[in-house]
Amino acid sequence: MNLNLSKRQKVAQLFFPAAFVHDSEENHLSLEKLIKEEEIGGLTFFHSRISAAANFEKRQEVLDVSDTLEKLVHLINRYQAVSNIPLMISIDGEFGLAMRIEKTPAYPFAISLGGISLEGEKQVEEVGFKMGLDMKSAGIHLNLAPCADVNTNPLNPVIGYRSFGSDTNSVARLALAAFKGMKKAGIGACFKHFPGHGDTHVDSHLGLPVVPKSKNELVAEELYPFQYGIDHGVDMIMVGHLAVPALSNGAEISASISREIITDLLKNEMGFTGLVISDALNMKAVANLFPVPGQLEWEAFYAGNDILCFSEHVKEGIAMIAEKAGDREINQAFEKLHQLKSHLGVYDLKTIETPKFNWESHDKFLEKLSKEFLCQYSGEINSIKIRDLGESGNLGLRSFANGIPDSFGSQLQEAFGRNLQEVSDKKADLIVITLFVPSAKPINQFGVSNQVIEEIKQLAKDKNCILYLFGNPLSLRHLGDLKAFSSIVVAYQTFEATQKIAVKHLLGEWKAIGKMSVNL
Repeated sequence: MNLNLSKRQKVAQLFFPAAFVHDSEENHLSLEKLIKEEEIGGLTFFHSRISAAANFEKRQEVLDVSDTLEKLVHLINRYQAVSNIPLMISIDGEFGLAMRIEKTPAYPFAISLGGISLEGEKQVEEVGFKMGLDMKSAGIHLNLAPCADVNTNPLNPVIGYRSFGSDTNSVARLALAAFKGMKKAGIGACFKHFPGHGDTHVDSHLGLPVVPKSKNELVAEELYPFQYGIDHGVDMIMVGHLAVPALSNGAEISASISREIITDLLKNEMGFTGLVISDALNMKAVANLFPVPGQLEWEAFYAGNDILCFSEHVKEGIAMIAEKAGDREINQAFEKLHQLKSHLGVYDLKTIETPKFNWESHDKFLEKLSKEFLCQYSGEINSIKIRDLGESGNLGLRSFANGIPDSFGSQLQEAFGRNLQEVSDKKADLIVITLFVPSAKPINQFGVSNQVIEEIKQLAKDKNCILYLFGNPLSLRHLGDLKAFSSIVVAYQTFEATQKIAVKHLLGEWKAIGKMSVNL
């Protein structure tokens, strides 16, 4: 597509404001007006205004989500129809469309994929590929994933399960594999959150995290996966809202608006020539720093961002950048975006139909992955003894499902022809405990109540217990002395497919070959 644009139009192409699937018609019309009048380059889709807000955990909304996918596709078609230049549609879908859109395929979290010990890269590339195909079928051109953050702080409130693990080398290789898989599916992908958000204990949606490490430490850990990605052709990097004084001449300034970090370090020193995209500019780490509308956008552009994501002052931002920036910087950023749009087929606009997913094949894929990451964390399982106890009625089951569908229990009942939950503690020689962890984030002990934690600790103290943990393995830190359990199996996910593999493992039909992706 041959574009002959003015300076202002080129700047406008660098803006990707937020679009919300569940929103009022008034807001949809207002976004249409913005697209027409400002001629922005793209949109980043979120589920709803509240789910995109900084304190989503603290307030829940009630929405009719029965047709989120249909709404998304309808809105993409609708917004494309009013735009003079086709829009690049992006989404933040680290574990698939399902991160934002109900009733679409969910894939394992990065922390789970990091637990695959055999051919991890090959498997993760396949995940990226399938995820990419799902997105492409729904009209999305760019997935703002994967995370290349190294999960070195178990108390990290915002990265945790989104990282491939605690091992720098493994994170570098798996992030690249996910990136390659998405590119193979024909969509764009993006390493984030440069220069590395893994060792923080503040959520950048709420405040500015500071990483106090020396430059040498950062080069060895945080920066390594990004350098590895750059050396292997990664063409897009998102810069996070975190301060790293060792990289910004001692200043506690967010990396996302630091010229030292983006231009001097990432582009000049590390040799990155691709597109730099800002993390969401509505996040509290930066949103309130500049009282003049448009100033934050200008600071982000001046620092070296090529794409400005989730700007809340689009019109003022465009005006300020057009006024203050030189033609050379604007042309460089625009040219990179234009090339990416051409490469991803953004200009070959077609009406999107709502995709249909093959759920049977997806479940089989999840089973295959679950077999790879199921991990024997401690002890071992004597499946012959399990079968004997199950048949004699001396095997107990205590399920802490926390509102999550528990098919593990019903499958065991089928295997032994009896409900093991009814076997009393007194009669049971061995108790299988299943803990389903309701939240992937560490807030409020991953959503597990004190009462449940105390009950599990007591059981492990009093009886011979095997623990199957379905969910974020970092939640094990809350269960006291882990040696009290005769065996712990980390299953990582609560998927029905994963529960099926866990039952097979308990009954000796499958060996746990996964590893721990994180250090507790």
